[in-house]
Amino acid sequence: MKKLTKWGLLLLAGALGLGESLQACTNFLVTKGASKDKSTMISYAADSHVLYGELYYYPAATYPEGAMLDIYEWDTGRKLGQIKQARETYSVVGNMNEFQLAIAETTYGGREELVDPEGIMDYGSLIYIALQRSKTAREAIRTIADLMATYGYASSGESFSIADPNEVWIMELIGKGKKILDKNGNVDAKRNTKGAVWVAYRIPEGYISGHANQARITKIKPADGKTSITSKDMAKKLNLPGLECIYAHDVVDYAKAIGLYSGSFADFSFCDVYAPLTFSAMRGCEARVWAGFMKANPDAVRQYEDYARGENPANRMPLWIKPNRELTLNDMFDFMRDHYEGTSMDMTKDLGAGPYGCPYRWRPMGFTVDGREYIHERATATQQTGFSFVTQSRSNLPNAIGGILWFGVDDTYSTCYAPMYCGIKEIPECFRVGNGSMVEYSPTSAFWLFNRVTNFVYSRYSDMIVDVQKVQSALENGFQAKVAEMDAKYAGETDAAKLAQAATAFSLAAADEMFKTWKNLDEYLLVKYIDGNIKKVDENGRFKTTEYGPDRVEFPSQPAYPDWYYKKIVEDCGENIKVVK
Repeated sequence: MKKLTKWGLLLLAGALGLGESLQACTNFLVTKGASKDKSTMISYAADSHVLYGELYYYPAATYPEGAMLDIYEWDTGRKLGQIKQARETYSVVGNMNEFQLAIAETTYGGREELVDPEGIMDYGSLIYIALQRSKTAREAIRTIADLMATYGYASSGESFSIADPNEVWIMELIGKGKKILDKNGNVDAKRNTKGAVWVAYRIPEGYISGHANQARITKIKPADGKTSITSKDMAKKLNLPGLECIYAHDVVDYAKAIGLYSGSFADFSFCDVYAPLTFSAMRGCEARVWAGFMKANPDAVRQYEDYARGENPANRMPLWIKPNRELTLNDMFDFMRDHYEGTSMDMTKDLGAGPYGCPYRWRPMGFTVDGREYIHERATATQQTGFSFVTQSRSNLPNAIGGILWFGVDDTYSTCYAPMYCGIKEIPECFRVGNGSMVEYSPTSAFWLFNRVTNFVYSRYSDMIVDVQKVQSALENGFQAKVAEMDAKYAGETDAAKLAQAATAFSLAAADEMFKTWKNLDEYLLVKYIDGNIKKVDENGRFKTTEYGPDRVEFPSQPAYPDWYYKKIVEDCGENIKVVK
């Protein structure tokens, strides 16, 4: 999920994938006051060409005194070390725990010299361990900070989305680099402290935020003991009702100690010091946030298009905005299904989209022609997504059914988000870890099924995506209707075992319905679009046949390429293919 400083390397991120810690992801954050059903919501897409789409599960457990936990880097599987295990851990389904706490991330990289090669806690471990040890967003922030301070931070710059049923926070952090020696060759105590520098802001009620591989927090609200505190005050003041900002006590002092900053606290900007803006940061990263904001309130953010395009860094987009309406779950799905449609960066419009408007570009995404550098856009919806989700945390319902991880695999634009309750005790087979891999096809894996569909759809996108969206919409709307029935049925239920059983049965059934429906869609698309033809269908979607029998299909449609495409062909090789009379 890392964003490198040069555009060409940034756009190779998806191609290089997990082994290089080079994914590129997108998060949106919605507060209770900004959502129609008063849930908090966050979204996430884990984009990597080598990340398999599966749903993680950590059951609740208790451990003996002195138990240790091995830490493996999430990106690579490399063992980083050991830490003390908690006496009690909570169950986690994907990126949401049994208390409806949800955490997502994007990597922004930042200054490479601040990566600590001796750190133990990588960003992936921080997420899943914080979920196992925390009940609220504020507790998760403290857990993450304490783990980094105790064991060191192993990854590069990171942004976290953290939500519980009542609050939504954005937390940005970066490590403290290699050990620095003084002029005598000794470790400089003033410039070497284990852990990371960080800042966390609570998103104001009624507002939304987002981040996509670029640090976005600028100024830090000074500690006043009421609305803003430092890491030193977390133990005593973490539960302040009006708390808006928490930050590492040395976030500014450390920058001064290593020569990155010399000004005042009031003028300090976290992202400008630790992850300065570049063209790639704006065009490849901030543009995705801008596109989501445009769907929430175009009048409020249209003015930042030149910033999103990388043309005007001084016109910086705000960290959060107020949407022009109360947002729904479908709005969140829509934020994740974006190719810059309707903007100057619309990926369906340029020549790279081909004759069927396909909004995807194969890697590499940076290229040079006649000595001039060019790019393909990097949109929120992209082909290399391993898995994605939208979380709902709902304070008005029992935890087991109040928290929902709407989970999907592969491309966000054409995935189907299936509801996985946070109280489930079993993972559906199609999402289960070990059911296939990136080098092992499995006919019962949702990841492989959805990739079968999308990789066919990309060949005749503008026609086939319509069929996909019909099925996608019917399934997702149907799931939402069934969730509403579950809400009504179990809203007052207090029996934990009964809730867990109901949540598990519902989620397993939803995943099974989705898988079977998508398998039918896979077969339907092959039959309908085989060999570049399009079979004719009636108003019910059934293939039209002739009077000579149900297996005698009407002659298929063979629609021509669009006129502009024929003109491009003629421009390229018209003399070679023209008709001679």
